Amino acid sequence: MTTQKSDSNQLQLADFLPYKLSILANRISYAIAEAYSSRFHLTIPAWRVMAVLGLEDNLTAADLVSRTAMDKVAISRAVASLLDMACIHRELDEEDRRRSLLTLTEKGRDIYQRIIPLARRYEQDLLSQLSEEDQQALKSITNKLMKRVNQWEKQNVNPASLQETQDV
Repeated sequence: MTTQKSDSNQLQLADFLPYKLSILANRISYAIAEAYSSRFHLTIPAWRVMAVLGLEDNLTAADLVSRTAMDKVAISRAVASLLDMACIHRELDEEDRRRSLLTLTEKGRDIYQRIIPLARRYEQDLLSQLSEEDQQALKSITNKLMKRVNQWEKQNVNPASLQETQDV
């Protein structure tokens, strides 16, 4: 038999904001992926790479890591897959021959344009559950949280260095 501890030092994972946001984001991504993965043979990381390249051409793998917050291995696999599928093109950077620049091919751009309406319908359905006021609040809150996380990254914040919230 399992007993639950009510110690305030315990972390209730189901109520922990980073966990809840991660689960929500993953579940949304998987739901949307069902709409395009079998049809276009894309993984979630491959779609994210295409989505970024759909907005800006001539990006490096490092640029993609930065813009997607995915790790280098996931980006590398997604890029390799998209190259094999002829959805992206890679060429050496004329200014720095050690770097490769990635762009969507015509096939990649066509797939990108066909997935956008699918993704938008999912987003619209989710947002339809919120009032206009709630939608604006959600946008404001997520922007504030993203700004704070960006500050952590710029300052190389170590969680141990954050001020404790408990007063002694």
